[in-house]
Amino acid sequence: MEVILLERVAKLGQMGEVVNVKQGYARNFLLPQGKALRANAANLAKFDAEKAQMEARNLETKKEAESLAEKLDGQQFIVIRSASDAGALYGSVTTRDAAEVATEGGFSVDKRQVVLTGPIKELGLHNVEVNLHPEVQATIQLNVARSEEEAELQASGKSIQELAAEEEAAAEFEIEQLFDDIGAAQADDDELLPAADEAEEDAGDDSSEEEE
Repeated sequence: MEVILLERVAKLGQMGEVVNVKQGYARNFLLPQGKALRANAANLAKFDAEKAQMEARNLETKKEAESLAEKLDGQQFIVIRSASDAGALYGSVTTRDAAEVATEGGFSVDKRQVVLTGPIKELGLHNVEVNLHPEVQATIQLNVARSEEEAELQASGKSIQELAAEEEAAAEFEIEQLFDDIGAAQADDDELLPAADEAEEDAGDDSSEEEE
């Protein structure tokens, strides 16, 4: 199916180009999102008549996108999710989630602008691309963690494996300390037993002498 591109489309072409695409791609994506028109005589004439206005609008939106990209690029957003001890999420982080946390952070981002190469299903730091304009992209980072405290540790550069290892080491240390305390208490008891036995013996001797 031939269409006229109304804006630049990655890996497809520039504004004004007539390209051949699959019907499903055109009907489900390009046409409903206003990125293209069916290539026929009427639409070609319409595009030629409105080309200057389209280019002016594209330039204006591009400048707005570039301004937003300067502020958005490199921003990190925290996403709190439940996960296993190994770091596997009970579910996944979607384009909607990414758009929502960015918007809550003060940036106007639509889920259709977020590009995920695959679903995010693990804790950690994940770089995500945001297409603000056909010619303008920004990269944000999603800090997926089970708590704000864990997110802070991850932001400092620690992986979920390192955090788990630290928690395990801390737990082992506490157990060792507990056994040390128990051992020390037992040693104190052992030291007191001879003294107690001697005191009993002395008491016994005194009573014997009194009887005599």
